[in-house]
Amino acid sequence: MEQITAELFGKTEIPYPVMLLRMTGAIIVGAIIGAEREYRDQAAGLRTHILVALAACVFALLSIESVHMAGFADEQVRIDPLRVIEAVTSGVAFLAAGMIVFSRGEVRGLTTGAGMWLAGAVGLAVGLGYWFVAVFATLACFIVLFILGKIRFAKPSCHEKHADKPE
Repeated sequence: MEQITAELFGKTEIPYPVMLLRMTGAIIVGAIIGAEREYRDQAAGLRTHILVALAACVFALLSIESVHMAGFADEQVRIDPLRVIEAVTSGVAFLAAGMIVFSRGEVRGLTTGAGMWLAGAVGLAVGLGYWFVAVFATLACFIVLFILGKIRFAKPSCHEKHADKPE
């Protein structure tokens, strides 16, 4: 039984309660970002943003822990935690790009894609222990999405743009 317990709760650099706190924080900041997208009935809403932030947090925790793993202590093995950040960034960018569509002359999903990208960034920030950065970025995102989202700038429609041009 000791071996199973040791396997499930092995020695870590970051204590398990701190990991749990960081993952919970990632869920919260992802939910704050995703709530606005859910409110506006976008395809990537609350659950998607939570999962992106949580996944990014887990990758950050794993990158910290992998540097300290006994099996990687050999000089021949090189661990680069920045590669994890790069992988999360490009992976989330791929997901975000999938949210962007061109339909009927309009681009849709840019804000949702940007929100997903930010959810990944704040998840990484929480996973790496940069709480201030994560909370500030989440609050800034909330302001941009909720408050600035209420401001509608007059934009000519696709038909109005071409109405004055001769055919």
